[in-house]
Amino acid sequence: MTETSELVNNVFQRQFELKHDEHLAIIEYALQERKIFLTKLIVPEGIKKESFQNDFLTLVFEDIGSSNLSVMPTCPIIAKFVRGNRKYKRMLPVGVRI
Repeated sequence: MTETSELVNNVFQRQFELKHDEHLAIIEYALQERKIFLTKLIVPEGIKKESFQNDFLTLVFEDIGSSNLSVMPTCPIIAKFVRGNRKYKRMLPVGVRI
């Protein structure tokens, strides 16, 4: 049985964290003005990557959406996720295309 905990925004380390069983997945970020730059996605090898990544990224984008920040995905995996999910493209800053 697998167990996933709630999404944690670790402001001190500037990363979103999601624990899955004994593994910790991380999305690192940087804040600048009204933008959040998603810079790195780390998913441990013990987690099935594709489905978990999509669920993790969905949770992160929903959390960011409630804070009214623009999103700049600088990590290729996160940019691919935005390209595949039209509803999150509206979160990009004006004039930015992925």
